[in-house]
Amino acid sequence: MEQEQKSSSDKPTGHSPKFFEAIKFCSTIFNDIRKELATIVVGQREVVDTMILALLCNGHCLVEGVPGIGKTLLIRAFSKILGCEYSRIQFTPDLLPSDIIGITAYDEKQGFYVVKGPIFANFILADEINRAPPKVQSALLEGMQEHQVTIGKQNFKLPKPFFVMATQNPLESLGTYTLPEAQIDRFLFKLKMGYPQIGEEAEILNKNMTIFNFDDYKLAAILDPHRINSMQTFVKNIYLDKKVEDYIVRLIECTRNSKKYDIKLGEYIQYGSSPRGTISLFIASKANALLNGREYVTPHDVKEIAHVTLRHRIILNYEGQAEEVDVDTIIDEILSKVPIH
Repeated sequence: MEQEQKSSSDKPTGHSPKFFEAIKFCSTIFNDIRKELATIVVGQREVVDTMILALLCNGHCLVEGVPGIGKTLLIRAFSKILGCEYSRIQFTPDLLPSDIIGITAYDEKQGFYVVKGPIFANFILADEINRAPPKVQSALLEGMQEHQVTIGKQNFKLPKPFFVMATQNPLESLGTYTLPEAQIDRFLFKLKMGYPQIGEEAEILNKNMTIFNFDDYKLAAILDPHRINSMQTFVKNIYLDKKVEDYIVRLIECTRNSKKYDIKLGEYIQYGSSPRGTISLFIASKANALLNGREYVTPHDVKEIAHVTLRHRIILNYEGQAEEVDVDTIIDEILSKVPIH
């Protein structure tokens, strides 16, 4: 803990009063978003905060969770509160790429024209993405990466902000197509959405969508696309010291060269994190500092987002899969053994 405080003492200087006012404004907005979401979504504080982080970083989330725990409700409420358009795509084995991105149609009076698909929205829920064949998965992932899609011979920019929350059901494997590691790597975070606590379950009984309609909650739009885009630009100005940069680099190196850091569970790692993981830790730690009302990053910010950033980027070998080693346990050991200089 002393090491963390020492590293965070190298704070930036010379910021204008407007900069600190913007930090305070963002902090207030985040609290308002949490409060508004709490009127309809029970619990799931960690998931909510991580979604805010992903939005600030202009990234996307892969969510693993059993059916019926409120994934659809969460993303729908999130988009409403942020004043953005929402679209839900149910991935099925017979889905085609054109069902997502759109088609070129022909009419005798107007000739060829484009019919845009459901991907043209600010917030996309890609439900059970692993149920669709690879060609369909790639159509969505290309849009996530390039922020544009091709329909016929034309390229179309996707709206800003553009946020995808893709879900996977961990209980079923029959009739599913596993996402390749290279495609999973395009997701900024991987979340695990668990069951609610006993007290939360009782609260769900009085807030569930069987009793109420979504519009009954009268959710207020706190932000709008323009302000979200401004916040995505602003987060890049959060100060990150060279010492914290070195810490991020060493964490990533540890996933690739675990013996150097005496990681006992390292024997189960087949491949460590890609450079995209380094970049993700870098920008996500800045967003986490902003989420906590600070203008500078500490090593603790890096630790807080390490699991969601790295758990889908550390690939287990066959032995690790057979032993059912939890990647989060490996990350815990890495965080405990990589020193903060």
